[in-house]
Amino acid sequence: MRVSSVATSTCSVLGSCSTCRRSIGGVVKLYKAQLSSDAVKRANLSSRKRERIKLPNYDDISGTKDMFHVREFLRHPSGIQSILNTSALQTYYSIDSNTYRCILPRLQLFNFQVSPELDLQVTPTTKYCLVEMLSCKFEGSEIVERQNEHFSASMTNTITWDTRDFDSYLNVDVRLNLSLEIYTKPFSLLPVSAVETPGNLRALISCRMMQALVDRLVPLLLQQLLQDYDKWVKQQCRNLPEDRVPN
Repeated sequence: MRVSSVATSTCSVLGSCSTCRRSIGGVVKLYKAQLSSDAVKRANLSSRKRERIKLPNYDDISGTKDMFHVREFLRHPSGIQSILNTSALQTYYSIDSNTYRCILPRLQLFNFQVSPELDLQVTPTTKYCLVEMLSCKFEGSEIVERQNEHFSASMTNTITWDTRDFDSYLNVDVRLNLSLEIYTKPFSLLPVSAVETPGNLRALISCRMMQALVDRLVPLLLQQLLQDYDKWVKQQCRNLPEDRVPN
């Protein structure tokens, strides 16, 4: 299935705009940072990725319009597991009716072993499916876990669907925000405006790393959703009464 060319992506450092730079696949924007209310210097980074992909038509299989609509899949436990990408997780479990703690496999980050832990809330409706990251932290050594005090992250993934010229499409809009405390020297000795000036290599690299992450993950998410959607439809077909199974 080919991803539509309307995909867009942007990455920015939040604040009042000072300049704008072009990069492959989107726009990298660097802004002047501001002091938070507690006078702690923070760099606020943001990236966004939108993709659109055509959906297969399963109406002829069921004989009933919308029986296998993608919204039904996203509300089904199989759809939730696909959204969470549970096959790539070390483990996950439900915190409440629509919130899940997802623990990723340990990964090597420089000289440290890091195990990311995410709390994700999935809210499927008849119009859209909203995925929100409520918390993100790193498990590992004392040094690794201490970094949880110096950053915060939030993410929303809004999944919608629509029909145009008799074709159905799935739309994904991912927004990732990251707030980093500036506490290491020499950056902590500089005014925030100096840390996040347009030419600052640290801000530019961080921004582009975030954008590269969402640029890579969003198309993979769409492809995984389509594959799991197809598996779900085939499984539902096996459960249909014999008189409704297509020849």
